[in-house]
Amino acid sequence: MENRRQMAQSLRTGVLLAAVGGFLESYTYLARGGVFANCQTGNLVLLVLSLAQGDMAAVWKYLVPVAAFFVGSLLALELRRRGDSLFLHWRQGLLCAEAVCLAGVALLPQGSGDMAATTLVSFVCALQASGFRVLHGKTYASTMCTGNLRSLADCTHRLLHGGSSEDRRSALRYAAIVLCFMGGAVLGAALSWWLGRLAVLFSCVLLALAFVAMAAGTVSRPPAAARPE
Repeated sequence: MENRRQMAQSLRTGVLLAAVGGFLESYTYLARGGVFANCQTGNLVLLVLSLAQGDMAAVWKYLVPVAAFFVGSLLALELRRRGDSLFLHWRQGLLCAEAVCLAGVALLPQGSGDMAATTLVSFVCALQASGFRVLHGKTYASTMCTGNLRSLADCTHRLLHGGSSEDRRSALRYAAIVLCFMGGAVLGAALSWWLGRLAVLFSCVLLALAFVAMAAGTVSRPPAAARPE
């Protein structure tokens, strides 16, 4: 179980999950009604604006995915509290839950099922964002890129002013995460145009690869002070 815990923090797992994050951003925007379901900041702003305008139908539209993200975060934390099963690391359980939910999204019709689809994607992104937060001992996000870009800039700035070899490695890791997020978005766009609602099934393939990576690989154990979990 310790190896799988450490593989959850490896670059191999991180880039696969970042690709899932980028993929889902393109998918929900192009195939599910022009919305972004990975990050709830925009939904919260639109929720407040809809309340101010008295548009209760729009309030419901934005409230549901926000609530789904909140519930998903709670579930991820509860699974972490319960710990590992006999055969699975709890994060592998999260990956299984994500894949099942996204397979369900593929069954929902475009148009009439878009709200349910984006709600499920919001739930999935909460599971992933709450369960996978550490990359080689440093925080990162696999479902959005703002924080990763800031961290990349921090490492780059330190390198420009005599930074260490660890700063260089961290900069390369964050760059890889950002690039794989972008690559996932490109792939999501291409498959969404080609396959429509069924494109989301490819993200299940990426999740399966991340599951296998956790089960089969090992990485060196980070220093105790760098391991927040």
